[in-house]
Amino acid sequence: MSENSYNRYTITAALPYANGPVHIGHLAGVYVPADIYVRYLRSRGRDVAFVCGSDEHGVAITLKARKEGVTPQEVVDEYHEIIKDSFEQFGISFNVYSRTSAQVHHETSSQLFKKLFDQGVFKEKTSSQYYDEEAGQFLADRYIIGTCPNCNYDQAYGDQCEKCGSSLSPSELIKPKSALSGGEPVRKETTHWYLPMENYENWLRQWILEDHKEWKANVYGQCKSWLDAGLRPRAMTRDLDWGVKVPVEGADGKVLYVWFDAPIGYISATKEWARSHGKDWEPYWKAKDTRLIHFIGKDNIVFHCIIFPSILKAEGSYILPDNVPANEFLNLEGDKISTSRNWAVWLHEYLEELPGKEDVLRYTLCANAPETKDNDFTWKDFQARNNNELVAIYGNFINRALVLTHKYYNGKIPERRELFDIDTEAINRVKETPERIAKALEAFKFRDGLNEFIDLARTGNKYLADTEPWKMIKDNPERVHTILNIALQIAANLAILGEPFLPKTSLKLLNILRTPISNWDSAGGAELLMAGHQLGEVELLFEKIEDHVIAAQIQKLQNTKDQNAQAEVPVKAPKPGITYDDFSKLDIRIGTVLTAEAMPKSKKLLKLLVDTGIDKRTILSGIAQHYGPEEIIGKQVSVLVNLAPRKMMGIESQGMILMAEDSSGDLKFVLPSETVDNGAMVS
Repeated sequence: MSENSYNRYTITAALPYANGPVHIGHLAGVYVPADIYVRYLRSRGRDVAFVCGSDEHGVAITLKARKEGVTPQEVVDEYHEIIKDSFEQFGISFNVYSRTSAQVHHETSSQLFKKLFDQGVFKEKTSSQYYDEEAGQFLADRYIIGTCPNCNYDQAYGDQCEKCGSSLSPSELIKPKSALSGGEPVRKETTHWYLPMENYENWLRQWILEDHKEWKANVYGQCKSWLDAGLRPRAMTRDLDWGVKVPVEGADGKVLYVWFDAPIGYISATKEWARSHGKDWEPYWKAKDTRLIHFIGKDNIVFHCIIFPSILKAEGSYILPDNVPANEFLNLEGDKISTSRNWAVWLHEYLEELPGKEDVLRYTLCANAPETKDNDFTWKDFQARNNNELVAIYGNFINRALVLTHKYYNGKIPERRELFDIDTEAINRVKETPERIAKALEAFKFRDGLNEFIDLARTGNKYLADTEPWKMIKDNPERVHTILNIALQIAANLAILGEPFLPKTSLKLLNILRTPISNWDSAGGAELLMAGHQLGEVELLFEKIEDHVIAAQIQKLQNTKDQNAQAEVPVKAPKPGITYDDFSKLDIRIGTVLTAEAMPKSKKLLKLLVDTGIDKRTILSGIAQHYGPEEIIGKQVSVLVNLAPRKMMGIESQGMILMAEDSSGDLKFVLPSETVDNGAMVS
């Protein structure tokens, strides 16, 4: 359907997990682009339901609660309020911000699961899992700790080793123990309900790979990798006491898998909003003339593009997402954002420490949005964006236009007189800009839209600089009438077109111009403000950010880095000495990565096809949390080629990629300083 064919829009933003606050990575990846798009739609008069809420279930919540000696409800209550208040202060314009612990959510999730259960969609499967007899409960993978079989780290989890990056299953751990009691768990049979993903594979191939080729390359590519690897049944229930209870007989002590119930949070949030506003929720999720769009980060692509659509398809009455414009990740000062290392700029702290600068952060995050690849936030760039663009371009233009109008015409807009070529050029730029921005936003290219906006401010700034009305006011006052009239029309257009990007600034400017908020379709006009209209008092839209403010934020991060360094485990002692003969047995070659794809059901593993110069072989490498598949295709790597093959997740890995781990836990490739032929030996 075309953009104009939709009668309403349901826009979802990924539910933030309620075990910590929101940081700038979340904002850049999800919430700022979603809010820009929603504000644009509303400005065009569209019927929009913008829904979100706190994701409050899952093992991580229970682990945090146990660690802090509180209940899971206390954990989610604390962070739900922090997150909700931060969004409100920052200006994210949700229609509703709900939570998955709400009764309406439990009811909605239970009903949907029960309907699928009654339709025979799920497959019931009994398997042997670890059980803590002392605690009296089955253990989720994260509740099992043991020694990693690959690196001998003795605090590896049952699903992954955070030291070497290996993806694990609990049965692979050496000397597993329960994180609850510390005792040795036993094997015990348990039953769960699985969604047979393989049944939806052909449909997904058609729906995504054929019908949605317009999706962003990172989204399309990740979906293709999953589908090409083949889909397998996925458990939709867990043995846990925190979450939505499984609504069938014989399911005591079981809850819905958090990734089953979390996306349903969008539906339950819509119900909550509709009830409070006297509306019917169903058209926003079931009407064919509704456009559903999910804004997420790249780590959630598989859930929103494959698993959740399969659930909705199985149910039968819901619409499916028309687009899922997932972003990549935002780094901080050249390093990956890490909540565990406190390497982040937390939104609630930003709002306290830099009050009134919400739009400066929105502007910087949009200008550096990780739309096609990971991008970086630095405090120096933040300062430069503010001082060199918002202050020196946008703010300076508005201030000059207003000050001159107050000085020469007592704040009343002068009449336009004869037009010259330079005036016509400025007017034409005004007329073109709304469509240019709209085209970018409708293609989810928010950086391009922002660039068009700031370019219009540049046009206004240059127009005043080139015409120099302050120099001709005595000799040619008639000309100044026209110049300032056009400058103020540009200002009015900036107030309208800037609202999706800089909402608080636009409201401030509209108040100064003493004109009500106009809709998008009125932008582009060169006569938005009538001659004789009285302007309000002049106020600066932005203020310069001084070096000491930025230095304080940089020092704050440095303090975090220093604290992390002090807490780090000392460098491991060298391993026992070996002879030259031992070393000579290692056959290390330089190879090139030909293909790379994510491994289904693994957060850590990438499946690589590597040309070693000897042959082309498959290697599974635990680097998925450090590199995306698209980043390493074509990269030269060092390969231990005579390592005995090892079968992992049903695939035989024939070698090992050599990596170095830095002090922060990041993995780096061990590479030759220059490109060499595949098969070159490392000696």
